[in-house]
Amino acid sequence: MRALVTGGAGFIGSHLAEALLGAGHRVAVLDNLSAGRLKNIAPLMGRPGFSVTIGSVRNEAVLNPLIEAADVIFHLAAAAGPRPAADRPVHPIETNVHGTQAVLGHASKCRKLVLVASTSEVYGKGVKLPFNEDADLVLGPPTKTRCGSAAIKLLDEFLALAYGKEHQSPVIVVRLFNTVGPRQSSRYGVVLPNFVRRAIDGQPIVVHGDGTQTRSFTWVGDAVSAMIALANEPTAVGQVFNIGNGAEISIRDLAWKVKAAARSESPVSFMPYAQVFDASFEDVPRRVPDISKIRRFVGYEPTVHLDEMIEHVIEFWNEGRMSPVHRPGSSSTPRRPAESQLATSIG
Repeated sequence: MRALVTGGAGFIGSHLAEALLGAGHRVAVLDNLSAGRLKNIAPLMGRPGFSVTIGSVRNEAVLNPLIEAADVIFHLAAAAGPRPAADRPVHPIETNVHGTQAVLGHASKCRKLVLVASTSEVYGKGVKLPFNEDADLVLGPPTKTRCGSAAIKLLDEFLALAYGKEHQSPVIVVRLFNTVGPRQSSRYGVVLPNFVRRAIDGQPIVVHGDGTQTRSFTWVGDAVSAMIALANEPTAVGQVFNIGNGAEISIRDLAWKVKAAARSESPVSFMPYAQVFDASFEDVPRRVPDISKIRRFVGYEPTVHLDEMIEHVIEFWNEGRMSPVHRPGSSSTPRRPAESQLATSIG
């Protein structure tokens, strides 16, 4: 297989690229480094069959040749996390929707399979749990920032399925549920690496709201294995799949689990959403996936459960504690290149 991974220097993308390469596939990564880091894929540099292009999926002069050279495109490039959507609400619309349309448009012309990574956010305020792929989606008003983020990813899904219907393009959509693991940044409001970083550094572990909201966390290796399995399953084409772990935990209990696992003296504190984001932010009380569909199609089963996930993330942050990449308030990520600039190829 010749695979193109957009957003391949990011958290999930780098794990996906590593797994594909380890399975003997050729892998090309395209990333503009707005969220991804070259450090994430540094161990893959120089390995046979691996290449990196620094550039944007919205730059079709860069994107199109990469699509033409691939058999399958794993489209993960996106604005990440709740914080960017709250701070720069126009940016994720432009990045996600226009970028996805560019990928789907050229892949359709070349008859290439595209796996589009969506999110559990699209379920919004749905109350019928666990969330099933055929369930009605309840997003809420457009004045709520989080509803906008969900609508953006849902439009990506509609675009993918529309290309499949109108142009018979091979597409697969996956909805990822709170994927966690090594290399995940705490910069974008992602809960587990934030809790772990604060616990290790002796800072208060800050829970947003009252902490009764629940989530289901998925090990990144399980998510990657599921995406690869789906890309190799012909009957998955044209389908939408949840990728998650059925276990549910409140964010308050997660904070105490992290504190105990890190052997930390950090206090657990609570902060109203309005002090973290703004008055337009609205959280989702529960989010749990139904994974029976992906189990039927590819035999998917989660292999790593929450306590082990927390231990692995703590180990990762302890190893990088003195690195500038992980020091709070710092970043080694290069500036994103302008859209008009030529992309840089590495490897």
